[in-house]
Amino acid sequence: MSLVNFRDPAVLADPAGRWIRPGALFRSAQPFPAADADVVAQLREHGVTTVVDLRGEAESSPEDWAAAEAAGIAVVAARIEPTNDELAQAMRTMTTAADLGAFYLLMAESAPQALAAAVEATARPGGVLVHCAAGKDRTGLLTALLLELLGVPAEEIVADYARTNEAIQQIWAGLADRNRAALNEVEAGRLVVPAPLLEAPAGAMSAFLDLVRTKHGGAAAFLAVCGVTAETLDAFHAKATAGTEAAAGAATTARTATAVRTAVSNAAEVTA
Repeated sequence: MSLVNFRDPAVLADPAGRWIRPGALFRSAQPFPAADADVVAQLREHGVTTVVDLRGEAESSPEDWAAAEAAGIAVVAARIEPTNDELAQAMRTMTTAADLGAFYLLMAESAPQALAAAVEATARPGGVLVHCAAGKDRTGLLTALLLELLGVPAEEIVADYARTNEAIQQIWAGLADRNRAALNEVEAGRLVVPAPLLEAPAGAMSAFLDLVRTKHGGAAAFLAVCGVTAETLDAFHAKATAGTEAAAGAATTARTATAVRTAVSNAAEVTA
């Protein structure tokens, strides 16, 4: 079975090729039930040479990507755990799309090392697929940070995120088959999933991007605080913008390095 919710953000968010070239970055849900010959063929067709798995350890299995690894496709585990005490509290009080956006920021802030590892992997040569369970929340926040890093306008980032709604029924069906015990808890009323988490509301991504800018100064500064080096940010930028209007050459390095220095300086002032 081919990957659900699979797409190239460049094709839909930037059809004119101004900020990101097609074939650099892909996103999807996890394989249902595991990668098979169809998934491997899908990845090869799109030039994917690396898969970045954002799921927590309890959500994943060695069999999930075994077929892809056997075919020579690298798999990088950059685990953003879906819950901790702070995230659990945020879920209990979540009622709006804006709450979901704030939840995304909390999740991102809770996993700086995983985000750094994920960004480093996306800078590798070849196409890179990023996924979590649904390909919506953790995948959505990482994709949004990468697209903002490239200069893609916020409204296009939001629109790309919201396109997950087109595949939402397939996603929940696949997750239900794989996580039958959790589904039983939901059906019995012992586990309540906040309504915003059941969809991909545009307002959630708008809120997340606003919070990243107001609290951290934007994607480049936030990723720098997470431990992503200027060299990695520039490597991703160069790879993803090759042949586009946004390919800025040496100016890119200067701009990113400035953002990194500013972010590190601000972080030092906060912790002093």
